[in-house]
Amino acid sequence: MNSAGPEEGISVKDLINQIKSGIRYLMTKLTFILLLSLCGGALGLTYALLKKPRYVATCTFVLEDGGKAGGLAQYAGLASIAGIDLGGGGSVFQGDNILELYRSRLMIAKTLLSKMGDSGRGRQLLIDRYIEFNKLKEKWGSDTKLRAITFSGGDLDRLHDSVITDIVNTINRTALVVSKPDKKLNIIKVDFTSKNENFSKVFVDRLVKNVNDFYVQTKTKKSEINVKILEHQKDSVRALLNLSLSGVASSIDAAPNANPNLTVLRVPSQRKQIDVQASSAIYSEIVKNLEISKVSLLQETPLIQVLDEPVFPLPVDKPGKVKYPIVCFFLTAIFTSVILIMRKIYKKILQ
Repeated sequence: MNSAGPEEGISVKDLINQIKSGIRYLMTKLTFILLLSLCGGALGLTYALLKKPRYVATCTFVLEDGGKAGGLAQYAGLASIAGIDLGGGGSVFQGDNILELYRSRLMIAKTLLSKMGDSGRGRQLLIDRYIEFNKLKEKWGSDTKLRAITFSGGDLDRLHDSVITDIVNTINRTALVVSKPDKKLNIIKVDFTSKNENFSKVFVDRLVKNVNDFYVQTKTKKSEINVKILEHQKDSVRALLNLSLSGVASSIDAAPNANPNLTVLRVPSQRKQIDVQASSAIYSEIVKNLEISKVSLLQETPLIQVLDEPVFPLPVDKPGKVKYPIVCFFLTAIFTSVILIMRKIYKKILQ
């Protein structure tokens, strides 16, 4: 039990000696490392010179969701007892769901199928401009159907849908970033990057408008339906009330000097007066509920205020002609040194 073999391991002294040995070995290969590093720096400079600039369009806005106030909730509760729905229920969009709405195929496709708005190219569609400056038709090669595709005709078939889906996926993956810079605030930031400056600005402007309009319409759709129903009922009851008033006047005019002893002559006018009273009461309640519904609609309408929108000239995302070659130089030097050290260790193990 007292006999024990030598402990396996490495001491600090041996580790230092191995590090020194590795450094001496790299010094013998210094010329080779410098040559490869210079080649890496040259490649980095070439990439920085040939890399086309990408323009970043940024839009930030604040979103404040609408909701019932305390007093309005009391009116809504009383109205619900009477069987009247004033809206204000749950919404399909709550919290950060609007961020996903920006990335949805529906909104991006709708934006791509809108027109640029400039007269120089005959109001070209955004998607046609995207295909043009990204030279997608050249990448599609010998596929004649894809090379001849255009979206200005209006009719979309299976091939058009597949191209739109591919472009939407590419935009979501490489160009579009939707985020909340501060989780505590309702400020949303939309960034879009492309090779065309005008396209970047127009795309962000259209996307923000389409998504925000759709968001507001969806949030307030139920309340708007209630307001329209109540307005229709108000108009119907008002027409009935006017008809009843005309009936009372006609009944009185039919017997202007009725014998007071013949009460049967007053029955038609009394019936019309009852109709007038009932219609007046119903009309008053409908008007009251309509006003409450309008207030509910205002309370539920989200407030969307744009803080910063993209303006020309847009920021340019392009590799620096000085920074990029230096970074590539040092990365190549580190990578080459690691490969040489691993190669030496591998040869030592084989020995």
